[in-house]
Order: sequence, then structure tokens, then C-alpha cells
Amino acid sequence: MLQSLRIRNLAIVEDLRVEFGDGLNVITGETGAGKSVIVGALDLILGERADKSLLRTGSDQCAVEAVFTAPPRDLLDELGLPNGDELIVRRQFNANGTGKVFVNDSAATVQALKRLGDRLVDMHGPHDHQSLLNREFQLDLLDAFGHHDTAPYRTAYRQWLDLQQQRAALDTDAGGDVTQQIEFLQFQVKEIADAKLDGLDENELVAEHTRVANAARILELAEAAQRALSEDESSAFNALAVVQKQLSDLANIVPEAAEWQTQAAGLAGQVQELARSVVSFAGKIDADPQRLAWLDDRLATVHKLKRKYGGDLLAVVAFFANAKQRLHNLETRGERAAALDAAIGKAASAVQVAGKALGTQRRTTAKKLAAAITKELRDLGFAHGAFDVTLTPAAALGPAGMDEVEFAFTPNAGEGTRPLRQIASSGEISRVMLAVKVILAAHDKIPVLVFDEIDANVGGEMGNAIGEKLRTVAGKRQVVCITHLPQVAAQGASHYVVTKTVREGRTLAGIGMVDGKERVEELARMLGGKDLTSVTLKHAQELLKRR
Repeated sequence: MLQSLRIRNLAIVEDLRVEFGDGLNVITGETGAGKSVIVGALDLILGERADKSLLRTGSDQCAVEAVFTAPPRDLLDELGLPNGDELIVRRQFNANGTGKVFVNDSAATVQALKRLGDRLVDMHGPHDHQSLLNREFQLDLLDAFGHHDTAPYRTAYRQWLDLQQQRAALDTDAGGDVTQQIEFLQFQVKEIADAKLDGLDENELVAEHTRVANAARILELAEAAQRALSEDESSAFNALAVVQKQLSDLANIVPEAAEWQTQAAGLAGQVQELARSVVSFAGKIDADPQRLAWLDDRLATVHKLKRKYGGDLLAVVAFFANAKQRLHNLETRGERAAALDAAIGKAASAVQVAGKALGTQRRTTAKKLAAAITKELRDLGFAHGAFDVTLTPAAALGPAGMDEVEFAFTPNAGEGTRPLRQIASSGEISRVMLAVKVILAAHDKIPVLVFDEIDANVGGEMGNAIGEKLRTVAGKRQVVCITHLPQVAAQGASHYVVTKTVREGRTLAGIGMVDGKERVEELARMLGGKDLTSVTLKHAQELLKRR
């Protein structure tokens, strides 16, 4: 359940904390006292859009925090968020438009918050009853009541739709003259295939071309280097031989020179090794004009392919792979089209089978739902009212099934039912929605229900019926109800009053639980205004006794 809610710097709230109890929690207060701030804070906790205009004037940051007991451990694990005995959700946003979300002190996303909110709280505001007029909502409600497994149909429908999209893409891809496209692709594929690019290293090809093209100069320089190293009388090797002799003689006088002679001998060996390397390299130089011509042709081919099909060889190879696949697709297009047409036919049959099975369940459930809502409506003041759920075949297959639903209602005996969208009275629609919520409370697993003025446009004796109905729902779920009717407020297990004060020229909203005398006075205020009388106080006491 929702254990506590804290709000800081939101609208006219500076710092407010409220702890909720089990069962029915009612919130009352004068118009403009700040009751809507409570709902606004819950909206933020449930992942609704944060608007910096909600910030309290003069504040740079707003924060809301909610604590829930018995958190949904499976969903927290799925989202990669910490588990615990409590679920602590904190959200803050700044005047510059940035914000943060924390779940059990771990950073989270607004999307994760929405998923948690869908599992934890069902919010119903004064305008949400309009959703009852939406046929998609009506169908979802029917499925929820009947616990219908819509997955088989939805899976079959998605597969059928995917195959249709593939078929359409096949026709789109083949736009234009298919024969001309095939011939052009065959030319491109052959041109690249004939170049035999597999295993080709362009850098090695360029390096070999450079060597072959400059073979004469390379040989000339290598021969000159060899002579300077070891062949000429004045070569480096001969000079080091003289140095070794001189250092050997010097070592007889200066012992340190022995090490120098050893170093000179090492250098002489390195010179010889270098000379052998130069000779070996020169021996591998190919000065064959035919090889050079082949390399010229090879490089010209590579450069041409790069110009036509990409900036480098990787791009050419990628183009080649795509062109082959495209060519294959076009050459086998007829076979693929036939296979897709056959698959579409089978998928359409599967959709029909799943859709008819789902429709059969829905028609059985429709009668039960209509009877259940009718019963609730009679408890809510429509003694002769009737509710009807009608299913008709849809004009076309849709993601939700093969059925269209229509909710209809009549508040009076002797009158035919009319579609809900033709009912003008918002008070009647509100009571229909409450009846729906009562029915669904026994079928869904959402633990917290929040009603923001579900009793709008309803008064008098109907308030008693609504209050009793909310109290019944609260026997299975925690209910938070913001109300303006004393008959509803009197049914609460816990009663909170939102107040508004002015301090140092600033308006502040606060909230506190009332009981005993304070609660009687609040109900009396709701009955007769600020001036409490013995009549309103007595009436308030009688309302509390009726619980």
C-alpha cells in the first residue's frame, strides 16, 4: 500500500508529509486549499510529465517522495533496481528543466517509473470517466473482467501483419523494370567478382608496385651501399678493422681500451650483417616489365572499383555483398512471392481461428459484465437502471481482435439503453465509472486506487451510496479519495484535511489527520460552511454513526 507521501516546493506546498492507512483514506478541504497538489505529486511519482511551472515561486528545485509497502519484486528485478521490504520512489526536478528519478536510492528512468506506477496505483480523476466512451478502453475492460488471454490472437495478428509487410516490401523493392535491374546487377557483380578481391591487401599491392617500378634505382643504391659497407677499400668494415688493431695496441697500455676493442668488433659484425641484408633484399627485386604491367593493370582496376562502388576496398566488398543479395532477391522474387502468399493465407486462417475463439469468450463475458455493472449501479441510486455490453463483428481485423464493443446504459425503467457517448450527464457517467471500478477491483491486482472527486456533480443521498461503495472497495484495496461530499468523507477509515494559511506574505498548504471533535467539525463545515451550528454538528455526528 501507499504508506507515506512527502512533497517539497510543489505549487503552494513548501514541505508536506502525510502517512496513509489501510482501507478508505479520504481527503477534504476548502476549494483552492491544495488538494490537487496531492494528486499532482502522485502523478509525478507515477511517471507523468514534470513541468517546471509546478515549482513553488522562488524555489530552484521540487521533490516528491512516496513509500510503498510490499513492492513488486519481480518487476524490480526485471528493471535491475534494488529490492527491499519497502519501495521508496523519489523524483526531483529543477527550474532549468532537468530532473532525476530514484528507486530505493538507485537512479532510474521515467519509463521505469511508469511501469512501476502501472503495477502499484490506479488513478482516476474527475475527467477520466471520458475514457469510458472510448471503445478500445471498453474492450480492454471487458478482457480484464473476463481474464481473457488475448496473447494467441495478438501473436497471430502480428505474424499476419509482418508477412503482409514483407509482401508489400517485395513489390516495392521490385519497382521499375525488373529485367533491366537484374541485368545491371549482374554486370556489377561480375565486374567486382572478376577483380578477385578476396585476400587482396591494397597496401601490399602499392608497395610491390613501388618496388618494381623503381627496380633499377633500388639495385643501383643497394649496390652502392654494399660497396660502402664492405666491398670498397675504404669501406666501413675495413675502417673498423683498422680501429680494432689500434685499440688492441692501446689495450696493452690502457686496459680500458680492451672493452672498446670488443665494441668495435661488434660494430664490424653488424656492418657485415647489414651488408648481407642489403644484398639479400636486392636479390629479390623483380625488374620484369611484365610484372610491372600486371601491377599497373591491377591497381587501375582497384582504383576504378573504388571510384564506382565506394571510397575504399571495404566499401567495394560491402557493395558486392549487397548487390549479390539484391540480385538473388530479384531472381527468386517469383518464388518468394508465392511462398509469402501461401504463408499469408495460413496466417490469416490462424488469425480467424484465434479471433473467433476470443470473440466467443468475449460474448460470454459481456453478459456477465453487464449484469455485474447493473447490480452495482442499482446500489448507486439507479433502482431501475440497466447496463448492456454489445459485441458486433469489426469492419476489419485489428490488433485487439475481430470484435467491436458498445457499452450502453439506461437510468430509468421502460427506456431502451443508449450508448454511453450519448449520455450527457457527467454525474451519471461518474457513477457508471465507479461501478466499473468496483467490479474491476475484485479482478485486477493493483493495490492502490486513487479517486479524485469521483463524486463530482453528485450530491445528497447519492453521496451516501458512493461513500458506502468506496468503503466496500476499500475492503480489498487501499483507497485514497479526494472528495467534496461529507457523506463520502464520513465513510473513511482515515480522514485528512488540507488547509491553506498565509505566513510572511506567502501562501502555504498543509495536511493533517482529523479525528473525534475535529472530524465532526470538518464534516459540519462541509455540510453548512464555516459557521458551525448545532444542526450541522449533529448531522455530522449522525453521518459518522452510519459507518
